[in-house]
Amino acid sequence: MNFNLSQIPERTKQPREHGITMVMDKGLSVEEAKNFMSAASPHVDVVKLGFGTSFVTPNLKEKLEVYRSHNMPIYFGGTLFEAFLIRNQFEDYINVCKEFGVSYMEVSDGSIEIPHAEKCGYIEKLAQIGVVLSEVGSKDAAHIIPPYKWIELMRAELEAGSTYVIAEAREAGNVGIYRGTGEVREGLVQEILTQIPEEKIIWEAPQKAQQLYFLELIGCNVNLGNIAPNEVIPLEAMRIGLRGDTFHLYLNKETV
Repeated sequence: MNFNLSQIPERTKQPREHGITMVMDKGLSVEEAKNFMSAASPHVDVVKLGFGTSFVTPNLKEKLEVYRSHNMPIYFGGTLFEAFLIRNQFEDYINVCKEFGVSYMEVSDGSIEIPHAEKCGYIEKLAQIGVVLSEVGSKDAAHIIPPYKWIELMRAELEAGSTYVIAEAREAGNVGIYRGTGEVREGLVQEILTQIPEEKIIWEAPQKAQQLYFLELIGCNVNLGNIAPNEVIPLEAMRIGLRGDTFHLYLNKETV
């Protein structure tokens, strides 16, 4: 940090195993990626090239090299995995990841239906060649999954080899663990946390109010995902009590 300030909560250090900030890159240019890394790389732990953007991003290999030069893990969005899968191109997906030097992979079933045993089979195969993040929850707002099922799915996917399970919210933060208004389904979240270790869950939380909810519930080292590049520094400030929303979270009561 740039100067000394007391009563700042201790953040985990890179490379972090928890306290992760996962950023969604929805099409940054090579120069924008350079600027983003220059400004925020100490506070970013993994970058996702959102949904299928990697298919249409110009100068993709050059951009990936920018991230790699900062030792930044990258992965393609789960929608791309599903796009390969529905076309019976699973082996092609593996080859693409190898060709582009991408060793993190997301396994999701938010857009297509995959029998869960089959999904776990894909997790097992990919875990042999890289780090797997698997997403739980549907992108269809009408498809409500009961809490016991979230727990069952998350537990099975971690056992199959996922390093983290991602709680689905979409890029807008209005499905899965959230209601259509963006409000957190608090009962669902708290029930999940009774059974699944919080350090193994990445909560997609693109909206500030959602980030604040998880910081207050779990603490400054909660894993948060789908963060916009320009929101990384504001989020880090909020994590450690240097934003109005969390200003009093970590102060000793006798000093305020």
